[in-house]
Amino acid sequence: MASTRTPPPPTTLGHLLVPFLPYGLVAAVHVISLAAGASAVAAPTKLLLMPLLAVGVAWTLRGAIARTPGILLLIALGLSWLGDSAGTFFPFAPTVPMMLLCFGLAHLAYIALFWGFLSRGPVPPWAVAYAVWWGALLAVLWPHLGALLLPVAIYGLVLGGTAIAASRAGVMIAVGGAFFLTSDSILAFDLFWPEAPTAVTGPLVMLTYTIGQGLIALGAVRALSSGAGKGRR
Repeated sequence: MASTRTPPPPTTLGHLLVPFLPYGLVAAVHVISLAAGASAVAAPTKLLLMPLLAVGVAWTLRGAIARTPGILLLIALGLSWLGDSAGTFFPFAPTVPMMLLCFGLAHLAYIALFWGFLSRGPVPPWAVAYAVWWGALLAVLWPHLGALLLPVAIYGLVLGGTAIAASRAGVMIAVGGAFFLTSDSILAFDLFWPEAPTAVTGPLVMLTYTIGQGLIALGAVRALSSGAGKGRR
């Protein structure tokens, strides 16, 4: 009897990149428009980023998207989308706490994905740098955080946890996790450091963010579509 199983998605990097091209194009337009001060373009393109990345993930994984790793990846992207424009989606609530909540939950989904399904080995020794990063960031921003000190500290722990979990999931995801961490670090200074040059930090936040999210998604679908991920049910 002929097999009825769905054929596996393509695993070569060239084939995997094609569904992510719309995301890459819109991300470039968004960052450039942000740097140019073209808010009429920057605002709508920001809302398109995570949906386009999710479409690339779903298209690449096909039937495998319904398995736990694919669902976790889509949850992380969906929560990131809510965090991207928390002020738009939650006008009834303070923007920064809602943004931290949405992204914090997204990072927990990423940690579950990396640690439970994509890990390839132990935490590398160099990942201790993330603990140093957390302490240094809090020490520098402490005087400016006020009532948000505890939420930011907790969020920073979750961020560091994501980067550490990503360090176990292969080079592409590890680099993506580092870019994501860099983005949030710049964002922290943009939000809480009075002298932060917003015209510079804003585009840098989104440049590192879009690179980080893109590398994480691409690395995850590459691992899952090639069968490198464990526990794929």
